[in-house]
Amino acid sequence: MSLTLKEIVYQQVAIAVENRIDKLKLILQEMFEAASSTDAKSSAGDKHETGVAMAQLEQEKLTKQINELLLLKENLQKIIPTTFQTKVGLGSLVETNNGWYYFSIGIGQISVDGNSFFALNPKAPIGELMLGKSVGEKIQYNGKITEILSIQ
Repeated sequence: MSLTLKEIVYQQVAIAVENRIDKLKLILQEMFEAASSTDAKSSAGDKHETGVAMAQLEQEKLTKQINELLLLKENLQKIIPTTFQTKVGLGSLVETNNGWYYFSIGIGQISVDGNSFFALNPKAPIGELMLGKSVGEKIQYNGKITEILSIQ
């Protein structure tokens, strides 16, 4: 059984999210290991305390990014990529005269077989303009006319 283009794009978006999560977790793990391998106290005093505080802030920032990606992953898992749609909505793969859009989660551009697809949150400005539209309808965004050529 071969997968549809929409199913392949869905899988690539899921892989991209997972890769970003793994990368950030690895960086966070390396930071924890580096912090635990240094002495608890330093003769530098205040400089050491400032360094520790900055490292903790960076760890908190990475943890927040990981949690945001986990939420995106959870939202992506709510999409059923085999669903056929006639109007643009969550889970739609939309071909336009200006490129392909996958209405899922906002992670940006992904590539499948050398073709670019833009994975966007339907609440993004261009997404909101396209929601509910059908093949042949047009929207105007940033002075550019975009026509919907197909919806999967």
